[in-house]
Amino acid sequence: MTALQQVFNDLIEMHPQFFNLTPEGKNFVHHFHKYLEVEREQIVKAYDKGEFNCGVNESAEQYYVKTYK
Repeated sequence: MTALQQVFNDLIEMHPQFFNLTPEGKNFVHHFHKYLEVEREQIVKAYDKGEFNCGVNESAEQYYVKTYK
């Protein structure tokens, strides 16, 4: 689990009102998911550059799913 995913989980626990079905709640979740996608892209790019690829023969996407999902 990434740090951003942990923050998201903590927010769900501590502030469930942010995740309601009102337009404000939907907007909050939409924006947060946008940042999760940015974080995923950063991890994948770093892996592709070899910063985390220590001889493992898998794609960056496979690495992300295996490690963070």
